[in-house]
Amino acid sequence: MTIDEPRQESLFDLGPDEEVGYRVPIACQVAGITYRQLDYWARTNLVTPSIRDARGSGSQRLYSFRDVLILKIVKRLLDTGISLQNIRLAVDKLRNRGVHDLAGITLVSDGKTVYECRSSEDVIDLLGGGQGVFGIAVPGIVKELTGTISAFPSEKVSSDETPDFSVVDELAERRRRRSS
Repeated sequence: MTIDEPRQESLFDLGPDEEVGYRVPIACQVAGITYRQLDYWARTNLVTPSIRDARGSGSQRLYSFRDVLILKIVKRLLDTGISLQNIRLAVDKLRNRGVHDLAGITLVSDGKTVYECRSSEDVIDLLGGGQGVFGIAVPGIVKELTGTISAFPSEKVSSDETPDFSVVDELAERRRRRSS
């Protein structure tokens, strides 16, 4: 156990009654994706916000750190040429894992299939079989994301708090003004 682990736990595990969430523009910017990508992935259940989903025009999705991490992993996999269909299979395997569990894996792919490796021996075995072509070190993404996302505003959300859908986005506000 290193000294850094307790500090990382405080970033990711804020307690049983609250989480930190990030709104759509921040999730997009930090993950390096467009709003259209994020919206499509949410509507098709590839990566959905675990804190608060959108419920009609003007409501705001709220993404957790883990959600943004998955978004960033999906973006990296897309950048390497993996099909969205194969990315869905990989994300399904990662979906119920926490940040600490995700931070212990490396994703290796042959361009078609995404393999999960937990040790350097796993990577060597995969490469020895002639299957692996490239890898995505999730611990590096976690470290990068932790440093980047801390500069952006976040919202603390209590588990007993009802979602606040009173926040209206700019487009919804324009529609409301036009119809008045």
